[in-house]
Order: sequence, then C-alpha cells, then structure tokens
Amino acid sequence: MAGDRILAPALVEAVADVFRAVGLSAGDAALVAEDLVAADVDGVASHGVALVPMYVDRIRAGSVSKASAGIVVSDRAGSIVIDAQDVLGQLTARQAVSLAAARAKMNGLAAVSVRNAFHFGAAGRYARMLADEGCVGIVMSNTRPLMPAPGGAEPLTGNNPVAIAAPSVGGFPAEVDMALSAVAMGKIRNAAAAGEAIPHGWAVDRQGLPTTNPSAAIEGMLLPAAGPKGFGLAFMVDLLCGGLSDGAIGPEVSPLYGDVAKPYRCSNFFLAIHVDHFVPSGRFGERVEAELARVAASRRAPGTDRVFAPGELAFDARMRMDGHCRLAPATLSNLIQVGRSLDLDLQSTITKGTVQ
Repeated sequence: MAGDRILAPALVEAVADVFRAVGLSAGDAALVAEDLVAADVDGVASHGVALVPMYVDRIRAGSVSKASAGIVVSDRAGSIVIDAQDVLGQLTARQAVSLAAARAKMNGLAAVSVRNAFHFGAAGRYARMLADEGCVGIVMSNTRPLMPAPGGAEPLTGNNPVAIAAPSVGGFPAEVDMALSAVAMGKIRNAAAAGEAIPHGWAVDRQGLPTTNPSAAIEGMLLPAAGPKGFGLAFMVDLLCGGLSDGAIGPEVSPLYGDVAKPYRCSNFFLAIHVDHFVPSGRFGERVEAELARVAASRRAPGTDRVFAPGELAFDARMRMDGHCRLAPATLSNLIQVGRSLDLDLQSTITKGTVQ
C-alpha cells in the first residue's frame, strides 16, 4: 500500500484521528492534519506526515500544548507579538497569518512575531496563505543551532527557513521556501531511515569533517547554503525571529528531536505587505504572472526538459497528484503504529482512500 496513491482527504482523516486521540479538539486536529498532509502532496515529505510520531510524543510528554492558539501579548496596529505557549505550530502560524493579513489590509504592512513556538511544518504554506489574501507574505522561523560559521566546527545558528510568496493572477503565486542550509535536516533523517547515504556538501560530522553518513550528519552539523551567504542570512533570521519576539535565539532553542519533555521554544516572524496599498488592484498580480511565465518559457540548456518558475514545482506536484499523495513505507508504518498505540485502526481509514 505504501507505493499506492492515497487520497489526501483519507490521510487527513487518519492523521486528525491521531491528534483527536491525544486531546486536540476536532477542529484543531483537522487543521494540523491538513497542513501536514499538504506538505506530502507538495512533495515535501520532510515536513509532512513523517512528523506525526514526534508531535505525538511531545504532546504526551507535555512539551506541546493542546490549546488552540497563543496569547497576544503586544498589539500596536501593524506590530503584534504572540506568546505561543508551546501550542502546535500549525495553529499559531494560522493565528499569525490571520492577524497579519487583516492588519495589512488596513495599514498596508503588518508584522507578527511569535515566541515560545513549536514546529509549524512547511513555511511556504503560510506564505501562500498570505498571498491568497492579496499580500506578499514573508514567513521565517529559527531552529536550534545546526550550522557552523564557514570554517568553524561549532554549531552557532539554525538552518532557519525563509519563505516568500507573492500573489499572481495565474494559477499559483511566485514562491520560494528554503532552509538556509544546503538541505533540510528532515531530508537527512529520511535518508537515515531509508539506510541511504547523503551527498557530499550537505553536512559535516562532529569534528567538522565532510560526511555522507546521515547518522554522522545528524550528530554533526549541517552546512550553510552558499557558505558565508547562507550563514549570514540564517544569523539575521535568528535575530528577526527571536529578537523581535523577545523569544529564544540560537542555543536557547531546544533540539526538536531531543528531550520530548522539554519545550522546543523556537521563534517565528510573519510579514504581510498588502499590494493594493502600493499599486493599483490587480496590476501587481499581472506582473508576477508575466514574470513567472517568462521564466517558464526561457531557453533551456541542453538535456533540460523543462524550466520551472519559482513556486511552479510545488504547484506542478499538486496538480500531478490530483488530490492524492504517496508516503514512504517507513512513514506509513510509523503512522499506523502510532494509531495502534492509541487504539486507532488507521489502516482501514487509509486503505479506503488508496488508489492502486
């Protein structure tokens, strides 16, 4: 069954059942499940259903709250600070998006910083939500230190993801969503689970030496994307997220896969720029669509079948999957086992949505 296409709604139902079973409300469980499954549909498995066992372990251990939202601790027109109080990141991210979009429509610009947050999955999903509200959406998060400074052998800053989405009149917004390391840690964990080597240039071991062993990489350090450029950007994202929220920075953020009883405490930053406050309605979206089309139609190098515009690869994955997704065998097995530990028969829920 792991190689079959699973209907996304059936998978959402199964994942939501898990979160309801550990104490989330039905509505909250559905939202978290939708966001996790959406990552798998987009082809970003490292931020999808594979996270469910870790989320459940943390909820059970008490480091993740079962509440529905964080607490707004500062509200000054276009500047808002939320104390997430360890609520699931998908819920506080949606809270931040809603506040940022509403205030940007009023003021042109709005920023929401979040402290004491938990992992929210794929940052690009929330940047796209802001784009759907007519805003340029910028979403960032910090993580525990994972990367050394160029030439260093000590982890100093996280691979802190940045996502930017701009509304378009076409089928999808312009979008970038990237960790500032050469690769996301989730991909290395997936390689370790599959018993596969990782490419050179992804990571170093604890001594700062290059490695292709995913287990040594997990114990070691990720390498910054583009060397000093990636490190510098990650360093600044750390300051924007943790500094503007008065939350955790650098080593104050705990390991996500460390002690499950210890709060993660990452910090987030959401910026919404409502385009109607800058240019006539629709004009910006038309220009974005034209630029996306220009990239997609650009001349290809020999041996290249297709050039993708920013945001098009994920959109193409969604269209090809047509409301379905595939899960790695280990991910599916782990999900079903979590279900069994909660007296849930997820196998039947998923099987009814399987297309062979």
